[in-house]
Amino acid sequence: MAVADLREFIALLEREGELRRVTVEVDPRLEITEIADRCAKSGGPALLFERVRGSALPVAINLFASDRRMALALGVRDVEEVAGRLRALLQLPKRRPKGLWGALGLLPELRPLLGVAPRRMAGRAPVQEVLWRGEEVDLRRLPLLTCWPRDAGPFVTLAQVITRDPETGERNVGIYRLQLHGPRALGLHWERHKGGAAHFQRARGGGCTLPVAAAIGGDPASVYAAGAPLPDGFDEYAFAGFLRGEPVELTPGVSVDLDVPARAEIVIEGTVEPDDLAAEGPFGDHTGFYDPGGPYPVLRVTAVTMRRHPVYLTTVVGRPPMEEHWLLGRTSERLFLPLLQAVFPEVVDVHAPPEGAASNLVFVALRKRYPGHAYKVAYGLLSMGLLALSKVVVVVDEWVQVHEPASAWWAALASCDPARDVLLAKGPGSVLDHAISSFSFGGKMVIDGTAKWPEEVGPRAALWPEPIFMDPDVVEGVSRRWSEYGLGPDPGPTASRRPEPAHGRWSGAPDPGSQAAGGGEGGGS
Repeated sequence: MAVADLREFIALLEREGELRRVTVEVDPRLEITEIADRCAKSGGPALLFERVRGSALPVAINLFASDRRMALALGVRDVEEVAGRLRALLQLPKRRPKGLWGALGLLPELRPLLGVAPRRMAGRAPVQEVLWRGEEVDLRRLPLLTCWPRDAGPFVTLAQVITRDPETGERNVGIYRLQLHGPRALGLHWERHKGGAAHFQRARGGGCTLPVAAAIGGDPASVYAAGAPLPDGFDEYAFAGFLRGEPVELTPGVSVDLDVPARAEIVIEGTVEPDDLAAEGPFGDHTGFYDPGGPYPVLRVTAVTMRRHPVYLTTVVGRPPMEEHWLLGRTSERLFLPLLQAVFPEVVDVHAPPEGAASNLVFVALRKRYPGHAYKVAYGLLSMGLLALSKVVVVVDEWVQVHEPASAWWAALASCDPARDVLLAKGPGSVLDHAISSFSFGGKMVIDGTAKWPEEVGPRAALWPEPIFMDPDVVEGVSRRWSEYGLGPDPGPTASRRPEPAHGRWSGAPDPGSQAAGGGEGGGS
């Protein structure tokens, strides 16, 4: 069942024992960050700070900082359930029968896609119960966090920033930070690869004013969808409707020609002029380093609407893992794997570990079928959406547990000769990457950590060893008898367990007696 809004989600987390209320006064400058950071990194609870210095509004943070809380946000027991729905829908074209009657037979399976487009709420929207206009607007009354000592000031960090393409009218929703410049002004940091930045550049090129709305709170599926790596032109609120199983309700803004989430807690409305830029940053970012910022557009606020007694939803980014790892990283990894596999069916799994700060490192488990297959898949990933910003791609065989980075590195390094199996290239990079050679442009590294074929290493392929796995009967027996050993809780089988074989044989170097060993096989995708 879909979670209607932020306050319903908070109530659900509290019932499930996932949320703690903090009743003593806390400071939005640095103190909330330190508390939230400790909780996120230790598997602690979601937090609701009821008394925040300088504001009458409570602050909610870390609501999405675990796999279980993300599942609750999407109304499922496990995020993999949603991935399964996507996978089933992607398979429909392969089963599509010919003719009208055959197509009608698919309607029951297509029902999850029907009715998920956002819809206008009838009547007065909850988010417009309170209205600030003109001199009434004072963003300093909101409990904006100053997260790190060298931050340029308070920032809004978890708003759904809504814009519309001035040429096509298509909506974009993204999560972009906004720096407090004054009571009615915010610095808008949108990276050049994001949809909001594209809308601004088109408006700027045409000398047009760009209307902007920043929604705080709302239903949790919409919060996630705003940061999801969706293809260009795919409406984030339609995707949120798919995740929820029912449409997101929108309402017209009071001062801008944009639809905003009707059940959000707060909406900040305003406009951006083509040449109205100001210094933004520094800001302690998800890389774990300060982003120095630069000249970015200024959002001139025309109105603020909110619910009565709103809750201010926020997050903290910094050295990973933090809440963003679960909210955007792991969830997107799981949900978009079926889409990736629709293009590259040989990909078994992917994982971007938190140590890679989203774009620095991606592990790929590959069902290898011919020489050079690892490079083919790596090239493909580096050409897809925001995966193009990835800096290091490590490809391993299908039996490797990519969600256990220590095991993935062990397998990759054991099967890699740096002089032969490391490919260096160039491409687009994150604007937050301080190490690359130019702003948003730099190097890529692909490591082929798969078992090698004769065409790749010559006769040495025949010497490629099989990985060590424990006998499955022994694994099962030890698990059954663990309590008898007096060793405390069973930590479970290690990565040395044999995974379920995908093709009846461990995936690695080809069987020396197969046709593939002689000349390689076609296919793969």
